[in-house]
This record gives sequence, structure tokens and C-alpha cells, in this order.
Amino acid sequence: MKVARPPVVSLLGHVDHGKSTLLDYLRQVNTVDNEAGGITQHVAAYEVRHKRDDGTEAKITFLDTPGHEAFHAIRARGARAADIAILVVSAEDGVKPQTIEAVKWIRAEKIPMLVAMTKVDKPSADIERVKQSLAENDVYVEGYGGDVPFVPVSAKTGAGVKDLLDMILLLSELEHCTGETDRWGSGVIIESRLDAKKGITAVAVVKDGTVKVGQVAASIGAVAPLRFILDAEDKQVDELTFSSPIQIIGWDNPPLSGATFEIFDDKKAAQFYADSEAAKYAVAPRQTRETPIDENMATLPIIIKADAAGSLEAIEHELKKLSHERIAIKIVNSAVGTISEGDVKTSMTTPGTIIFGFNTKIDPQAGALAERTLGVTIELYEIIYKLTERVEELLKEQEPKVETEEVMGRAKVLKVFSKTKDKQVLGARAESGMLEKGSTLKIMRRDEEVGRGKVKELQQSKVDVETVSEGNEFGALVESKVDIAPGDYLERIVTVTK
Repeated sequence: MKVARPPVVSLLGHVDHGKSTLLDYLRQVNTVDNEAGGITQHVAAYEVRHKRDDGTEAKITFLDTPGHEAFHAIRARGARAADIAILVVSAEDGVKPQTIEAVKWIRAEKIPMLVAMTKVDKPSADIERVKQSLAENDVYVEGYGGDVPFVPVSAKTGAGVKDLLDMILLLSELEHCTGETDRWGSGVIIESRLDAKKGITAVAVVKDGTVKVGQVAASIGAVAPLRFILDAEDKQVDELTFSSPIQIIGWDNPPLSGATFEIFDDKKAAQFYADSEAAKYAVAPRQTRETPIDENMATLPIIIKADAAGSLEAIEHELKKLSHERIAIKIVNSAVGTISEGDVKTSMTTPGTIIFGFNTKIDPQAGALAERTLGVTIELYEIIYKLTERVEELLKEQEPKVETEEVMGRAKVLKVFSKTKDKQVLGARAESGMLEKGSTLKIMRRDEEVGRGKVKELQQSKVDVETVSEGNEFGALVESKVDIAPGDYLERIVTVTK
């Protein structure tokens, strides 16, 4: 029998528009200060209890997603798992690139949306301007030509937060969010990570049914016997039902973020489902990823280890943007987990490989081996953009240098006065740049190079000079094996290393 269930709500929007701060107010805890750089870098699932005006209490599950451009795939999964999406827009900054992207994902998933305008307590807040900006991007809020619910809120003062929660519950009733407690559980994988003590762990949301200890969870190419389960607060529980955040521990392979999971009573049935889904979608469990070697280009070999699959995905997304003409990034290996002795040994087989760790640790054996081995570098980061900035720096340092010739001055030959062996006396006019005594010349005839020469002497008004600038006529003694003719151009060239 279907009954009403708590809504799962995803908060989507641009970086630094106040999603995590709003959740902090709802939960009365401070997670923002604990985020590296104040930036959410994972999907977090929280359960909030809200007391209605009639005294009844209702649960709401919130998904907090990263707002920065790098985490576009994680935001997509957040929208996919939700029943309702809150588009968080700052009253100071208005619509930004990730705001528009969030709207796209919400519409793609066909879930109801409401707009929460944050930072309305700020002096520079301009609610009407933001409404106009939303309308320009085809989001028409109530009272502004549309039917999208709109709630101004302040995470600092709490203004509007109760109205926001009431509106979420009203939308939930209108959308008929229901579930059945007496069926096997199912839901959506939000994130997976490798914990040194617990093994492969997935954060998920139960969308229907009940998950109990003793059952078996299965997703695409992955199975997990449920010896114990944890709720959103890391507390061990015997069972969880629909709309609850859940931590499923003990997977044999990292489950794919965004994939569904199903619950079974025996491992054989679970394994059959996992294998069937893997075959259906032609997806192999992700353990590592290696980029091919381009033999015609220099490479910067790197190994990436991260705390979670979503982090790894975001790092690789950002690294793809780093484009250089003469050097490419070669990801020797990328995986979720601690930096292991195997990673160090792999780096030793490819000289110059740098191991990057993101929100992860170095196991003692790996650290000891790296210290004993020359040429092994391990760098740890907590903010993705610091990591990618470092890779960009290394690319610039290691990119092969090439010598190019640049034209620094150009003169037209007006007359040739004399020639003695390979030395020629001529008159010319500087048309651009500057000519210098001792400089190397390209001799150009009808836009084709016919030879090279060298300036031995320069004169202006019969006075010896070191340089001649644009617009001046001059005399020159040029050394060249090519006969220079009136109408030729002399181009001063310098060799530049880039």
C-alpha cells in the first residue's frame, strides 16, 4: 500500500550563492567552515525535521551539491535523485552560469522547481533585478509572469526559512510523493568512496521500500551484503525506509554515481541483477583509468588518487581544459582510495610521474618507499582548483621550448650604390620597427625570402648610428651573398625561445 513519503530535495545553484549556509541554518550546524576553501566538493545528504503550523512534524531530505562548474556531473546526479529542486540564487549576484546549467538539469529530469533567493539581508540585494534576470533565462516566478514558487530567505537571520520548508511540503503533496514500506528497498547512488577501514562505501538515498541489515544491495556491476548500515548522521541502524539518506558499506566494486540500487534477500539474486545491469549498459566497474600515450607529443605523467568517485570525475573534467600545443597530460592511473605502495611503484616505472592526492592520505608503506626513492613526488590537495593550478604550472615548466624567428623591423631598399664582393652599400627607408647595426636580415623580394644578410654599418645624414627607427631614411653597409635590388625589403629578425 502506497503512503505519503518525505520529499527528497536537491539544492542547485552557482558556487557561493549560499546553498551550504542555508542547510547549516536548517540543521543548526556549521559545515561551511569545514569545507576546504568554503566550497562544497561532494554531494551531501541531510535529513531535516520541520514542525508545521498545526503541530505535526514532517521530514525533508536535502541534497547539497557543489556549485562550481567543475562539478557539473555531480549536480546532474543531485537533480536525478530528487523529487523537488530548489534553485538557489543570490539576491546580490543574480543568475550565473551554473544557475543556468542547474535549470537545464532540473528541466531534463522533469521535477518541480522553486526558487530560494538567498542573501536578501545584504545591503546590495536587489530582488527585482534577480527576478528580471531569471525571466530573461525563461524562469518565470510567481508574481512575475509565471508559476514557479519564489521564497526570499536569509540563512543569517533565518528570515523566510519556515516559508521555504512549508512550500517544499506543499509541493510534495501536489506531486504525490509516495512509497511502500513493505517492499524491498531501492534508491539512487549519490557518491561512492573508498574508506581505509570500512572499504567501499556509497552514500545513497532510499526512494522506495525498506532497507534492512542482512539483505544485499546491488547496482550496476556492484554488490554489497548489508552487514550493517549507517544513516545520514553516521549512526548504525537496523533499517531505513524511503527518502532516508543511507550509507551502504562493503561493496565489491565502486557503484556508479547516479545509478539505481535494488535490495535483495540473497546474494545470488543480487549478483544476477548487478551482472545483468552491467551487461545491459555495457559498463565495467570503474577501478582505474589510463589515458593513451601520444608518441608525437611530450607528456606530463600523473597519478590521481581521490577520496570519492565524484571528486575524481571533477578533477579529470578540469584537467581536460588544460590544453598546450607541445605537451599533454598523461593520466597513468586514477582511482579512489589512499595513495598506496603500488602507486609509488607505478610512478617509478614511468620517470617523471607525479602522484596527486585529493582529500586522501598516503599509507605508511607508500610514504616510506617514496622517501627512499629519488624522483618520486607526492603532492596532497584539499581544493581541486589548487591541484589543477599546480598541474598547469608543471605543464608550462615542462613544455618543450622552440626557437622562432620574429620580425622586429622592416625597411624598403630605395637604391643600391655599390657592391664589393659580398658587401653592398644601399639606401633604404625604415617602414616599421627598428633596424640595428649588427642585426641579421631576411632579404624579401615579392614576399619571398631570397637570402640572408647582416648589417655591418648604419648611417643617417652621413653620421654613423647604432639604430634607425620607423619613418627614417638611412644608408647601410650590408653583408650578403645575394644581390640586393631596389624594391627589396630588409627584415630585421631575432630568434626567440618560447
